[in-house]
Amino acid sequence: MANHDLVLGHGENPELALGQNHHDFGQEDHGLGLGHSHELGLGHGHDHDLVLGQSHEHEHDHDLGLGHHHDSQLVLGHDHHGHTSELALGQGHDDDPHSLDGQDHNGLAMTENHELTLTDAHHLDVDQNMDQLSLEQAHELALQPAHDYSQGPLAVAPVVQSRKMVVSPEFQLAVGQEFPEVMSCRRAIRNTAIACHFEIQTVKSDKTRFTAKCAAEGCPWRIHAAKLPGVPTFSIRTIHDNHSCVGINHLGHQQASVQWVANTVEERLRENPHCKPKEILEEIHKSHGITLSYKQAWRGKERIMAAVRGSFEEGYRLLPEYCRQVERTNPGSIARVYGNPDDNCFRRLFISFHASIYGFVNACRPLIGLDRTVLKNKYLGTLFLATGFDGDGALFPLAFGVVDEETDENWVWFLSELHELLEKNTENMPRLTILSDRRKGIIDGVDFKFPTAFHGHCMRSLSETFRKEFNNPVLVNLLWEAANALTVIEFETKLLEIEDTSPEAVCWIRRLPPRLWATAYFEGTRYGHLTANITESLNSWILDASGLPIIQMMECIRRQLMTWFNERREASMQWTTILVPAAERRVQEAIERARGYQVARANEAEFEVISPHEGTNIVDIRNRCCLCRGWQLYGVPCAHGVAALLSCRQNVHRYTESCFTVATYRKTYSQTIHPIPDKTLWNETSDQGQAEETKVDIIINPPKSLRPPGRPRKKRIRAEDRGRIKRVVHCSRCNQTGHFRTTCAAPI
Repeated sequence: MANHDLVLGHGENPELALGQNHHDFGQEDHGLGLGHSHELGLGHGHDHDLVLGQSHEHEHDHDLGLGHHHDSQLVLGHDHHGHTSELALGQGHDDDPHSLDGQDHNGLAMTENHELTLTDAHHLDVDQNMDQLSLEQAHELALQPAHDYSQGPLAVAPVVQSRKMVVSPEFQLAVGQEFPEVMSCRRAIRNTAIACHFEIQTVKSDKTRFTAKCAAEGCPWRIHAAKLPGVPTFSIRTIHDNHSCVGINHLGHQQASVQWVANTVEERLRENPHCKPKEILEEIHKSHGITLSYKQAWRGKERIMAAVRGSFEEGYRLLPEYCRQVERTNPGSIARVYGNPDDNCFRRLFISFHASIYGFVNACRPLIGLDRTVLKNKYLGTLFLATGFDGDGALFPLAFGVVDEETDENWVWFLSELHELLEKNTENMPRLTILSDRRKGIIDGVDFKFPTAFHGHCMRSLSETFRKEFNNPVLVNLLWEAANALTVIEFETKLLEIEDTSPEAVCWIRRLPPRLWATAYFEGTRYGHLTANITESLNSWILDASGLPIIQMMECIRRQLMTWFNERREASMQWTTILVPAAERRVQEAIERARGYQVARANEAEFEVISPHEGTNIVDIRNRCCLCRGWQLYGVPCAHGVAALLSCRQNVHRYTESCFTVATYRKTYSQTIHPIPDKTLWNETSDQGQAEETKVDIIINPPKSLRPPGRPRKKRIRAEDRGRIKRVVHCSRCNQTGHFRTTCAAPI
């Protein structure tokens, strides 16, 4: 029968049964299973067997003699042939060829007080069932003397961390060693305790002396340092560096505080600010052999990041000066901060760079998208974005607003600032097309500040509301097809298809004015853009910035814009076509389709284009319009228009809108977003620029809204993922749903 014995203590066969102990006479003893025939013997008695692995026959012996007596066996690995492999440590048999005489041979060493220290385990073939004693931790584990645990057959020796290790010279303390001040002294003693795996207890600590001892009861280790007269230097006066304890008996460490974690990983975090707390825990465990909580690693990282990037409170305090630096380094930019008149708490911030203003007014399409994202920093708040679109269809951020909370009043304020910006930089206010969701504050602000603008509702938010109402993917797809329909006939056809599936859905759609969302009825020009989910397009970096202090967030946005402007400017210099790539592809596709059309000319401007599949369309090249409405809606000649232009040998590229030309695209990014100096230099630059003018700083306090406790969600839930049925997880341990095996709370 299999024998699972853990023998601990001093005496004759004191046994702790681990697993099921099946004796030959049929008696069964249930304990903690470690596999087959796993016996651990420690101490000075006889027949103390440590069996690691599996022994399938009783006559199989793998003996490792431990201690001063015979039959102290450590059985390692598998044996199926009855071979005997003995390794004696300490004073074993005289004829034992493997006797180590108590010396350390990168295996198992015996100390003077009979401690078994696993100094190196590279040659130990430990069975995979012994997952509590991993090879990686073998050099850190030591077992106490056997006589300390002779409290009966159920006494268990705790796993302790060994101090028998080679300590780096930087962690060695000596009498006369000096430190610049008391904190350096305390830090050095703490680091030594962590490196040597013992905990200290402060006996006395004041401005002139520091005394500490080992936290283990009865251990004589003690150190005393005192201040030298006339200088802040501390010197070690006395030290008793012998231990009678065996180190700490847990995997953590009392001296491994949050500040210690911060100091330990400071260099790594400065190089890689995106290092996760889990990676910090792994690095500390690998380097120092201690296990900390996730919260300690997270708080340590936050402490270092606050030192690197500045605190959230400092960010609000420096906002007025930051706005001045934006306007100084980027002339023509707008940067304004507003506080609460009662307590000067932060309320609003508006920033728009001159390069963005110039590019939008002089080269972009008259189309603006409005969106917002909730900030993840300490004081919450909301980031507003007003974004245009360049000739190649890419987002072109125009203005940013930060508010303490998203309200209708704050949206009206943001649109007022946007209107003032455009009014100051244009001789004639263009007739804009604005895309946004259906929030009341946005609708009121657009109606009040942009009364002549065409306001379209974002199809993404509209379709999500529709999806929640009817939860039918087929109906949602038909709704999108109806929104993209270019003509009223096509639009009504799609509604009839929806009505065949769900009459209630058609009634729901009919209540929405089609001029606000359907392309066939929309009066403005959206150039094919139906959505305003800007933050989803910027999701890769805007959410990382949203968790930073406010100045760091705005600097992250500015650097991203600066990089975009430079990269797109340089890329456009390599283009050799007349139109930007997106418009060029559209024209080439239209030319391919136009090859199968028949064209009849009515006069110098009017044409009749006949298609075998689409019927007849009328094209007017003078007014740049077609009966299919594709030319008017997209600004690029449709296939019918291209057929008409080619029939009269006209250059197709000349009949596209100017915003799609490479020359205009280069003008969009012709201006530069300039860097802003570090905040440590702001006072110097302010003094140079304001020699004759003095300005009174406005004190801006943090807003009163605080982020609720808990780690904020770092990943935005995309619109298409909302409402999706989540996968049901299953626990393989208790056969219940709703959790995994690793988080199972069921008793073992």
